[in-house]
Amino acid sequence: MFEGFNHDRINTGETVIDVRHGGSGPPLLLLHGFPQTKAMWAQCAADLARDFTVYAADLRGYGDSGKPPSTPDHEPYSKRAMARDMLALMRHFGHAQFNIAGHDRGGRLAYRLALDFPQAVSKLAVLDIVPTLTCYTQVPGMTFGLDYWHWYFLPQPAPLPEHIIALDPDLILFRGRNRMLFAEAAREDYSRVGRDPETVHAMCECYRAGATCDLEADRQDYGVRKIAAPMLVLWGGQGAVHCWGDVVQTWQEWADDVRGFTLDCGHYLPEEKPAETTAALRQFFLS
Repeated sequence: MFEGFNHDRINTGETVIDVRHGGSGPPLLLLHGFPQTKAMWAQCAADLARDFTVYAADLRGYGDSGKPPSTPDHEPYSKRAMARDMLALMRHFGHAQFNIAGHDRGGRLAYRLALDFPQAVSKLAVLDIVPTLTCYTQVPGMTFGLDYWHWYFLPQPAPLPEHIIALDPDLILFRGRNRMLFAEAAREDYSRVGRDPETVHAMCECYRAGATCDLEADRQDYGVRKIAAPMLVLWGGQGAVHCWGDVVQTWQEWADDVRGFTLDCGHYLPEEKPAETTAALRQFFLS
């Protein structure tokens, strides 16, 4: 994976971020989702690197990035803390402003970074998400709970979810059905880190932060400030997100310049439809 890309581990001041980078052109930061690693972007990165300097990073707590100690308030795994990491990472490479594309948890980090550090984000793409506040407060409980049950399971107090995941990591983390959607090398990477107790605890903390710190941050921002950067929203037509309402209209409550469309796939756009995802991102970020 990531043939021809450089590999670095960058100290951001709070943790260490593992990153692959390569290509030339405007900087583009690629962020993965749960329960994945930067390997989810492997099928897109080389093609994007023809037009961009691409950075594919593991979020803190995930993959081979650092796993800071957790705290009772879960702040070390908030999207705000993760955004600080990525801002420091890109500044390390000399980029005061950059493009971001984030899937799933990486998309939540990306829109938080765009809200907290608007001067740093040129353009923003989020894949198969609506805001955390929308998920927890506007999607009907039965619908959301059945579609995204892990949003209620993973935030449970430690060590309950950690213990259950350890019994069969692949079954729980991939919800028993998603593993074969991924390329073999990526699948092996996800399974490798999913068997690491530190990573599992960090992923649970990410969701505990989602239900507390991240939700409160969204509450404070909703109707008060908006994302300044032009925004692309992509989602899977076979997934759940579009069933919860008009995806573009939802994001227009959070950003002034929003465009978007669906791809014919499920939740994992860069892995289920890598060519289509790459084409959509290239067109948006180069326009």
